[in-house]
Amino acid sequence: MSSGACLSGDARPVVAGVDVATASVRVLCVDDRGRVRAEAREHLPAPERGADGTSEQDARRWWPAVRSALRRATNALPSHGREVVAVAVCATSGTIVPTGQDGEPLGPALMYDDRRAADLNAEAQRLGSARWAALGLSVGPTAALGRAVWCRRTYGARLRHVLHTPELIGRRLTGGPVPADWSHALKTGYDARAGEWAHEVFTALDLPLDLLPAVRPPGTAAGVVGAEASGATGLPVGCSVRLGMTDGCAGQLATGAVEPGRFVGVLGTTYVLKGVSVDLVHDPAGALYSHRHPDGWWLPGGASNTGGEALADVDPDRLAALDRAAAFRGPASFLHYPLRREGERFPFVSGAARGFATAPAQDEADAHRAALEGVAFVERLAVERVGELGIAVSGPLHAAGGGSRSPVWSAIRATVLDRPVRLVERAETAYGAALLAATGTLYEDLPTSAAAMVGPGVLVEPVAAERAALDDAYQCFRAELQRRGWLA
Repeated sequence: MSSGACLSGDARPVVAGVDVATASVRVLCVDDRGRVRAEAREHLPAPERGADGTSEQDARRWWPAVRSALRRATNALPSHGREVVAVAVCATSGTIVPTGQDGEPLGPALMYDDRRAADLNAEAQRLGSARWAALGLSVGPTAALGRAVWCRRTYGARLRHVLHTPELIGRRLTGGPVPADWSHALKTGYDARAGEWAHEVFTALDLPLDLLPAVRPPGTAAGVVGAEASGATGLPVGCSVRLGMTDGCAGQLATGAVEPGRFVGVLGTTYVLKGVSVDLVHDPAGALYSHRHPDGWWLPGGASNTGGEALADVDPDRLAALDRAAAFRGPASFLHYPLRREGERFPFVSGAARGFATAPAQDEADAHRAALEGVAFVERLAVERVGELGIAVSGPLHAAGGGSRSPVWSAIRATVLDRPVRLVERAETAYGAALLAATGTLYEDLPTSAAAMVGPGVLVEPVAAERAALDDAYQCFRAELQRRGWLA
């Protein structure tokens, strides 16, 4: 642990977490006690998405936005950035950039949702089927692996590197190449179990391995900030540049769910359950797959097709009033599976799944309450599915995402799960990046960083008076899914 952790007052050491998201860059400067000392945000242009499934963003806009956000944040610190000992960058999963010899982009970034290489990804799935089965994952239509092959075929000899977002930023910070972390590299075909790229797949698809970066665990040192980047950002020369993780993984870390058995339910547009297990667990249905934890454990997770978008038709200005009415009303009079899309991918896999309601709502509060309960039932199904696969879920469920700001929804989730839900203040990607920056600099490892820097949060306990009614409703919800043939 750095001796700086013994400092006090304004002289306390600080780490910087950078989140390069789709719409903006966000920077948080956090001290060794977890207090946010400065923050800044810079806008990014929206990706250009085509009718043919392409999704592109000008990668040349990333560094100016990162540079500006860092400069604004460091200027706001008491010592104007001199107290920053480390920085880590996190970004979207599966976004890649074709670059030349100098590391400059040859064209736009191919974003995480770009489908132009769906046919190449299908071929990669076939070629590496044994490897992917051992890892418990599949190569989907938007995987970065196929897009890396597309870059090779499109740019030819001009292509010298295929980089993920953090490596492009890392080059600017350090003045030279930096490794990839095994989280960002996952969807490009890195096998974190074997510690190697899927070489047999790349050879068959004529993608030279020297186009891809070396890969290291998240949180490890990638280099130090150079003089040019120091002048541009306010970070001190020699500041340690640490490897980050994908946005979803970093958001999980920010809740403090970093040790085996700890899980977080992320209630955003969709619902995502992510946690930590000692061993790699395989889901025969393919609904759950795992990133690798910085300390070598595994991060199993799955994403539902429902979640916060269950309330997409509700005027945001009315949500608070509807929440109060739903809390006053108590358990809903009917079951509602608020799936707005076609098919479900987690906690069960069914292309035939559709949203349903078992009866008309008695009033607006009843309808709102049923939607909140429906998502909570999906969450309990997810937690139970993880248990069926042999993964222990211990302690409170950590909560993140916009839906977790609703007190009544959090109480419903706790009651349906019959376990407390833990809400933390900064469950966001940039904070998770800051924890990774503190790993190996301020603190020995990630669990120690999280224990020191993530606050205790607020525990939302189950509502005892509603427990029996919601448990009965959940059992009926399961039975409805089984009756329709969607849930085994």
